Amino acid sequence: MLFEGGYTYSNFLMNMIAIFAFVVWFWLLVIIYGDLFRRHDISGWGKALWVLALVLTSYLGIFAYLITQGRGMAERNAQQAQQARDELRRVVGYSIADEISKLDQLKKSRSITDDEFRRLRAKLV
Repeated sequence: MLFEGGYTYSNFLMNMIAIFAFVVWFWLLVIIYGDLFRRHDISGWGKALWVLALVLTSYLGIFAYLITQGRGMAERNAQQAQQARDELRRVVGYSIADEISKLDQLKKSRSITDDEFRRLRAKLV
């Protein structure tokens, strides 16, 4: 038990806070390790130092990584998402020309207006 005096509401609350803090810490570690090992701009020694800092300093290391590498994490995430979309389009056979021809057919059948056609075509191109 965390406190003496039995299992009270304050014991329950402290246990829940401790579990929440652990889950958040673990989740952030998974995200940071995923980003760290996908990186190609730092060496293996740099990665090893970051892993060591993250393991030894717990939340302090996580905050340091997020503060110093946060912008790069966002850019790498966006780049990975774009690569996944491009790969999916390649596998499925999606092409912008096909989508524009579908939009043209919708315009000819008067399902969409000229303004909608121009707006949707601008999104594709």
